[in-house]
Amino acid sequence: MSAKPNILLITADQLRADALGCYGNPVCRTPNLDGIAADGVVFHRAYTPNPVCGPARGAMTCGCHSLTCCTWQGGGGPIKPEAVKLAEHFRLFGYGAYACGKLHYEPYSPPGEPRLVHGFETWDSCESGRILYDFDRKNELRGVEDYMDFLTDSGWKGFSRAHGIGNNDIRPCPSPLPQELCPDHWVADRTIARIKDHMRNRADRPFLVWCSFPKPHSPYDPPLPWATMYSPKDVPPPVGDESMIMDRNPHMQRERITRAMDTISPEARRVIKAYYYGSISFQDAQIGRVTTALREMAIADNTIIIFTADHGDMMGDFGTWFKAIFLEGSARVPFIVKAPGTPRGERRMQLAGLQDVLPTLAALTECPLPKVSDGADLTGPLNHPAAAIREGTGYIRDVFYSNYGGEPWVSAMVTDGRWKYCYAQQGGTEELYDLASDPCELVNMASRAGNEKLVAEWRRRLIAEARRLGHTEILAPDGELVRVPCDRAAIARLPIKEMGWRWY
Repeated sequence: MSAKPNILLITADQLRADALGCYGNPVCRTPNLDGIAADGVVFHRAYTPNPVCGPARGAMTCGCHSLTCCTWQGGGGPIKPEAVKLAEHFRLFGYGAYACGKLHYEPYSPPGEPRLVHGFETWDSCESGRILYDFDRKNELRGVEDYMDFLTDSGWKGFSRAHGIGNNDIRPCPSPLPQELCPDHWVADRTIARIKDHMRNRADRPFLVWCSFPKPHSPYDPPLPWATMYSPKDVPPPVGDESMIMDRNPHMQRERITRAMDTISPEARRVIKAYYYGSISFQDAQIGRVTTALREMAIADNTIIIFTADHGDMMGDFGTWFKAIFLEGSARVPFIVKAPGTPRGERRMQLAGLQDVLPTLAALTECPLPKVSDGADLTGPLNHPAAAIREGTGYIRDVFYSNYGGEPWVSAMVTDGRWKYCYAQQGGTEELYDLASDPCELVNMASRAGNEKLVAEWRRRLIAEARRLGHTEILAPDGELVRVPCDRAAIARLPIKEMGWRWY
């Protein structure tokens, strides 16, 4: 048995923090995640450094803000080759490193070429058809996406999308697949198999497994009986309505139009939310299978578990879905840490982020990083509720910065956990929220008279963080924020597109 602890990093895709029982949700049932939280520490104010998949995963992989490790400032692009990377780092210390599920490392490699895995020894791939979309749209080849090969071998080729719902469509529908063939179930299967294989053949070495679930990202298609687990009538309706977005980031309006969100009725919003909750509870059951396997192999007590998500989902709030904005539903993520010797059942209010995953794991395992990171080692707050979060650069984090988009849709936020300021270049749109008195962000204080001094103070704080992190796209030559024209009427006339329909 290895002296160093094993690492199980569990991530969800597009899971907002307040959907979990351990984050206060009274409806959605997540007993297994609640159990991990009861044995560990919940970071209540955790955010993504970029509320879209690629750059968020880059931050987790490299232990730094996505502005530092990703090629494109706005979000995504290849991870810089010189960046420290999760799997590569722990393999240097003798860990076996395996990935199961969605990595979203770009660019995807064509068939016949080695996959981009950034140091993982194996990758059981489940990219929701994204690699097929690039290279094999008729799903005729093998070895492009492992999950699709699994469906073929199971006699269910093509049925994962037989409901006709695309990756970025919000219309709900139960999966045509039996639950044991659905993506999250398969990811748990592969995770368990990789851990068992490691313990049979390499038990003298610790393991790192990234169990990366593709759900509850749309399509909102949980399998039966999970699709009927929640009655839409019992699900709280989303907050706000579409009339409240006109003084907010214009991206929200654009998404409503181009993804046909304006066609969704109030009743349908609750059905979508019920299906979203069903997908989360289904995923929670798969996490329970994985943690049960750890206990059966008698390695649970020597395994660090971190659970988080790349970003959230607006889930109908203000008539919008998906991510790429800085309201709580999109930007706030769950962040739970269970490790040998850490407190049990405690909650922390310090500002945490996805860039903290690698530095924290490095500290917990005594596998020091080879160079300074702008992520933070959270072991101080893990053990001491009042401890400051100090990033690897020495900066004491009193605010959290997140950014999204390239020209002309550059945007960013800064928050101290109570106040949140958001800025979008389009129209020079400013938002300011008091999360203490208005946790649902119903009132944009930046558009209310009398708040000019407070807004200016927070504008200065965002500019300071943009400079510190090198977010030059949002800064004008005079040091102020770039503003570009915004024609709201033109946005309202945009065509429907970007639905992500993929017919396989």
